[in-house]
Amino acid sequence: MSAPDPMTRFSCLRAAGTVFLLVIAASAPAEEPPLFGMPVACDLGRNCFIQNYVDADPAASAKDYQCGSRSYDGHNGTDFRLATMAAQRAGVDVLAAADGRVLRLRDGMADMSVREAGRAAAIKGSECGNAIIIEHADGWQTQYCHMARDSLRVQTGDRVRAGQAIGRIGLSGLTEYPHLHFTVRHRGQIVDPFAFGAPPGSCGAGRSLWQPALQPLLDYRQRAVLNEGFAATAVTMAMLEEGEAERQTPGKDAPALVAYVRGIGLRIGDVQSLVVKAPSGQPVVEQRARPLERDQAQTLIFAGSRKPAGGWDSGTYRASYTVLQEGRIVLEREFDVQIE
Repeated sequence: MSAPDPMTRFSCLRAAGTVFLLVIAASAPAEEPPLFGMPVACDLGRNCFIQNYVDADPAASAKDYQCGSRSYDGHNGTDFRLATMAAQRAGVDVLAAADGRVLRLRDGMADMSVREAGRAAAIKGSECGNAIIIEHADGWQTQYCHMARDSLRVQTGDRVRAGQAIGRIGLSGLTEYPHLHFTVRHRGQIVDPFAFGAPPGSCGAGRSLWQPALQPLLDYRQRAVLNEGFAATAVTMAMLEEGEAERQTPGKDAPALVAYVRGIGLRIGDVQSLVVKAPSGQPVVEQRARPLERDQAQTLIFAGSRKPAGGWDSGTYRASYTVLQEGRIVLEREFDVQIE
């Protein structure tokens, strides 16, 4: 008699002198999902940030896996955003999140914001921009969107290893700012790597598919500071995107001293304040914004003062940024500049 198949259990029952052999098919072992590494070569929370998560709301509204507002309707991935276009032009690698094989790719699309006239119509059907899809074991796939033109370093069919550079973050496809849109699928279905297996409508449920060492780094934060610093003139979003504001380090004869903060993920009712103090500890300027009337993907606040008659005193100028929600501090940041 041949040996039984290892995937089958046998059980014998004895009744009325007769032996009955019951063959019970064992259920197939559950497939363990892969654990993913960081898909971008940056320091999360310092020079790159999560802008949006997967939309966990099946209705026409949107919410992230914690029932927060860091998503939008139909968003099917995680957006890893760079702080400036200057950082994108300097080059930030996109990394394979797990071992696998390159299934498909696209290259050749220009790096251009959809805010430019007519761009949205031109990319219809190619919203992902320059992109790579990698297939992994057991029906898993990862997709990497909005990569820089001519930066892809792999070909269809190539085997890749987790952490291998496969291209660079760009501005191709349907995007307004430089970021990697990272999508995970299992057998064709969208999976949120922060909440695998979460029941519909739940908050904070499910299982993380990120490597254990990344878990603290990827802890959920409703709000975050994207840029902060001091400039010598009033600051605009365009200046921040181009990295121009951070190059304007004020000196003793600067025409103005302006502190600025760009935040992401702020909620309706949030109250921002920004206070600048002189080396003596005396306030130079204070800005308190009105409560936000709706959730904001990003906000900019700045507080500045014109140069005094004798120029700026030498020493360290400190700025304090706080966000209050119902009187409670939910985000704060301090930063300074040295004037010689």
